[in-house]
Amino acid sequence: MIHPKLINPSSIVVIGASDNVHSPGGKVLKNLLDSGFKGKLYGVNPKLTQVQGITCYTNLEDLPEVDLAIIAIAAKYCVATVKQLTEEKNTKAFIIFSAGFSEQDREGKEMEDEIVSLIAKVNGSLLGPNNIGLLNTNYTGVFTTPIPNLDRQGVDFISGSGATAVFILEAAMAKGLRFNSVYSVGNSAQIGVEEVLAYLDETFDAQSSPRIKLLYIESIENPQKLLKHARSLYDKGCSIAAIKAGSSTAGSRAASSHTGAIANADSAVDALFKKAGIIRCYGREELIYVAGVLHYPKLKGKNIAVITHAGGPAVMVTDVLSKNGLEVPKIDPVKTKKLLEQLYPGSSVANPIDFLATGTAEQLETIIDYSNTELDEIDGMLVIFGSPGLFKVDKVYKVLDAKIKNAIKPIFPILPSVINVNNEIKSFIKKGNIAFFDEVLFGDALCKVYNSKPPDIEGFDRDVLLEKKLKKCIKNEKSGYLSPKIIQNLFDTIGIVSVKEQVITPQEDVTQLANQIKYPVVLKVVGPIHKTDVGGVRLNIENKKTFVKNVEELFQIEGATGVLMQPMLQGMELYVGAKKEGAFGHTVVCGLGGVTIEILKDIQIGLAPLSISEIEQMIKKLKAYAILKGYRGKPGVAMDQFTNTIKKVADLVCYLPEIEELDINPLLASRTEIIAVDARISIKN
Repeated sequence: MIHPKLINPSSIVVIGASDNVHSPGGKVLKNLLDSGFKGKLYGVNPKLTQVQGITCYTNLEDLPEVDLAIIAIAAKYCVATVKQLTEEKNTKAFIIFSAGFSEQDREGKEMEDEIVSLIAKVNGSLLGPNNIGLLNTNYTGVFTTPIPNLDRQGVDFISGSGATAVFILEAAMAKGLRFNSVYSVGNSAQIGVEEVLAYLDETFDAQSSPRIKLLYIESIENPQKLLKHARSLYDKGCSIAAIKAGSSTAGSRAASSHTGAIANADSAVDALFKKAGIIRCYGREELIYVAGVLHYPKLKGKNIAVITHAGGPAVMVTDVLSKNGLEVPKIDPVKTKKLLEQLYPGSSVANPIDFLATGTAEQLETIIDYSNTELDEIDGMLVIFGSPGLFKVDKVYKVLDAKIKNAIKPIFPILPSVINVNNEIKSFIKKGNIAFFDEVLFGDALCKVYNSKPPDIEGFDRDVLLEKKLKKCIKNEKSGYLSPKIIQNLFDTIGIVSVKEQVITPQEDVTQLANQIKYPVVLKVVGPIHKTDVGGVRLNIENKKTFVKNVEELFQIEGATGVLMQPMLQGMELYVGAKKEGAFGHTVVCGLGGVTIEILKDIQIGLAPLSISEIEQMIKKLKAYAILKGYRGKPGVAMDQFTNTIKKVADLVCYLPEIEELDINPLLASRTEIIAVDARISIKN
């Protein structure tokens, strides 16, 4: 838990305070003074008794007790400083700007660990080291600019990178986005993104807390904590948008399963964000645009009126909306006849509604009012208005401001003329509005928000008796691949329908066996990882002679330890797999099967445990979904059984976290049944 003194200190000391406002110790002090920090403020500098007009101590021993220490000195002096502050000055909160810790070398990591230990002994909190600090409505403890006008209804922003936080602040402020708090976690020695999000969740107040949270994440150390608190905040009415930069090397190891080859750590991030209800973004501008959209009223439907005085931007944004789930419907000319009569000749009201470059503020007001009250099929309006520099547009933006605040339907302003009407845009933003400058970026953001799904309810009810039976199946198994017999036992226990099979060993009399079996059969080599690559699969064996010949040939393949025999079945080839991704748990993959899975990569990935509704959404997002349902008179597959098989795989890896990788490929599917034909499972004890 974050200590209250880190959030709202009564006293702050800047260790390394300076009159040089171009140094971290000098700039943070200036920011604190400029923002009017209401508590006691001190400096510590061995060469100064006064700094920027406040008392400065040359010796830490003379400093009074203090709530928060902001440290801007060389890393090598930080351990002793923290020790003295915790033991003698009752200091509970620390922000350390200094670099040279775990991000640098082993010695730095040891110093960082010692600092964390000292602060933990007094139940204190550390933000950093190697960060830019924290700013909120209580104080501005950062050494950077710009400092936004902090607003309790602005966004809470948590960043794993100080520089990125600054760049996002700069770009966001230019568009009117407001902030309640900014946390820069740096090395996350004690407090990371997950801990700050947990704090925002646990201290959330329905009357006063912001409803929008933005995250920039470079490392997810505790995925389950992130999931828990993101879902909790969502349930409290919050929206979360996040960038996850970089892909963990944990998922890039050589993989023997199809899942291992096509799913990686970034897939786990995607699955985690979907399960948590987090809107994933991939760049700073996208994050800002999504946050801007979230500030406006929520769309209640997908039909948008594009109102513009410039044709090109309207066409581009219409393309984006139409391709991503929203619609710009053609409006019945009978309904818009009266509207058209009030516009200049040459205007179009078909949607986009184009009232020409010479259009006036009064005409814009008329169009908005008409769309708001007369066009029931319209759910929201997008207004594009810039200027060629021919005349002032003050009245236009005044109309836009008034209508945004009073209209029944949401209105989104796209204001592309960032030079010609720069002053007018600034005035529009000062009135509390957020402006969007690029129509395509806005269209993408609006669609992303509209298409975002709420987090799903957990889909795993633990059956203790079933868990004991499953664990008994692998009780004596060592790390590595399970035998076909063990896999069969697991599937029978969990309830996955699988084809009956028999393993032929080199010692068996193949000729005698050939007289006893029912044809046709399938033969597969046991041992090599990818059977198809080594010619280890023989289909449709229909007689004794062919059977004996193929068994003998399969035993000649390098690494062969046996031959698996199954009845020859027909059906569409599907796929289900799972892969362990460290602290994330298991990703579960479904899609088309056979040899096409790695070629077409038509897959969907979820994070176990999975609910039935999550699985149904995964299946519906497959490109092959229309084929699975059936088309042009051809029957589809038993969709409920496909869903059920995926669910049982997700449950299986929850019961047996020892499973590293699991492949069922193919699942043979028909209209009436789905049967697991080939499976591989590796475990790690």
